[in-house]
Amino acid sequence: MHLTELQELGLKNIGQVYHNLSYEELIQHELKNGECALTKKGATAVDTGIFTGRSPKDKYFVDRDPSNKYIAWGDVNKKVSPEIFEELLEVAKEQLSNKDLYITDVFCGSSPASKRSVRFVSEIAWQSHFVKNMFIRPTGAELEVFKSDFTVLNACKTVNEKWKEHGMNSEVFVMFDIENNIAIIGGTWYGGEMKKGIFSMMNYWLPLEGKLPMHCSANVGENGDTALFFGLSGTGKTTLSTDPKRALIGDDEHGWDNHGVFNFEGGCYAKVINLDEKSEPEIYGAIRTNALLENVVMYGEGEVNYEDGSKTENTRVSYPIGHIENHKCDLMAGHPQNIIFLTADAFGILPPVSKLTKEQAMYYFLSGYTAKVAGTERGITEPVATFSACFGEAFLPLHPTVYADLLGKKIDQHGVNVYLVNTGWTGGGYGVGKRMSIKDTRACINSILDGSIKNSEFDVTKTFRLHVPTTLDNIKPEILNPRNAWEDKELFDVTRDKLAEMFIENYKKYQDGEHPDYAPYGPILGS
Repeated sequence: MHLTELQELGLKNIGQVYHNLSYEELIQHELKNGECALTKKGATAVDTGIFTGRSPKDKYFVDRDPSNKYIAWGDVNKKVSPEIFEELLEVAKEQLSNKDLYITDVFCGSSPASKRSVRFVSEIAWQSHFVKNMFIRPTGAELEVFKSDFTVLNACKTVNEKWKEHGMNSEVFVMFDIENNIAIIGGTWYGGEMKKGIFSMMNYWLPLEGKLPMHCSANVGENGDTALFFGLSGTGKTTLSTDPKRALIGDDEHGWDNHGVFNFEGGCYAKVINLDEKSEPEIYGAIRTNALLENVVMYGEGEVNYEDGSKTENTRVSYPIGHIENHKCDLMAGHPQNIIFLTADAFGILPPVSKLTKEQAMYYFLSGYTAKVAGTERGITEPVATFSACFGEAFLPLHPTVYADLLGKKIDQHGVNVYLVNTGWTGGGYGVGKRMSIKDTRACINSILDGSIKNSEFDVTKTFRLHVPTTLDNIKPEILNPRNAWEDKELFDVTRDKLAEMFIENYKKYQDGEHPDYAPYGPILGS
């Protein structure tokens, strides 16, 4: 990288510039700088400081024409004035001036028709390692002609001392200036801010081109049949898309353009709390040289204690997708045949599998439901419903209906089947029922992917009006219709209606008269 390019960014008196270092070079720098420890299997392990997860309340978009006409302003997408952004841009530049810098050039998006070129600038070697893992690594020839579409200045060692005067949430700032194609980060070292920051930008750029960005995993069968798995944390998105019989396209972020489905990333970012080699052998085996562990506890001679969550429950590892043996090398596949919405319903109401109509698919996509269990908090065992539009609301700069409309058009255009799969509880809610067995969930998924579910007869449940198979593979029939699995039928009815009310209340924000109303295809009390 030419020094003049950094100077054009406003950086002064730059020290040594380390541009697109190899993995081996980066790891040497991390060790020399005292940034990491080396594990027995050759992975590096770093601590991300006081922030061990994203800081969504500190994320802002600059209020400029014309992007401010498209952004859905609110709690997710907060405004910052151009003046405050320019002030903090100078703070970031000052932090990165007079420093040795690590520059990493990558692509986001494996589809030539939809990819973006991104340049990351940081003074920390492991952050360069992280983005090298997570994004698509250009070839030597591509690097020779590389021109960035977007630049991220990661000045994590500085903070906004005037945050109160600026009316901001804290001294941390993660800001995006869409019109000038630049983002700045300050106050947080967490690598996920860079990953999800560019995901947010893809969620802005692609829909304006008629392409759908998606928070989902994807795989493809030997016959070229593509499947998408949408789901929030804890629903099994990563586990269920990792299948020895199907090639992994990616585990988290994808796009869908006129050519098919494509991965945004060139790596995986997996949770490792309580990681066990027997239950997740692919992820366990991926933690080797070039993998980067975050916030794990180590002991002895480079051993990792994956059960220790004393630093955070959000322990992570990033690694190149090539560490997963059965992956699609070009990170692309054709248009999907099946879409699966995953939910971990801790109320025990939703069926293990149900086939959705196109209109129901729109409703459940906009709802983005799962339930979290709060049993560790002072003995509270009542599940907590979580709704996140399009299964990724935190990363959507545009109104959720924009993404839903795009999905609906693509479902119609390509005749895609859509299913809702509950990986949560059966026979009762959390504390009474039991978690759906992975064996039964796999059987549901397999019946979708091999098409055998279409041979089943279907019943329609009350209130939620979901189409559920009466028989399926070796799954006990009483499990397929959740009411039959409950001993206390009256309690089931009460709990069902309670959950239905939560759905209805959440969906009211989309009944604004400006967008198609899919509420008639969601739960209706008394039906």
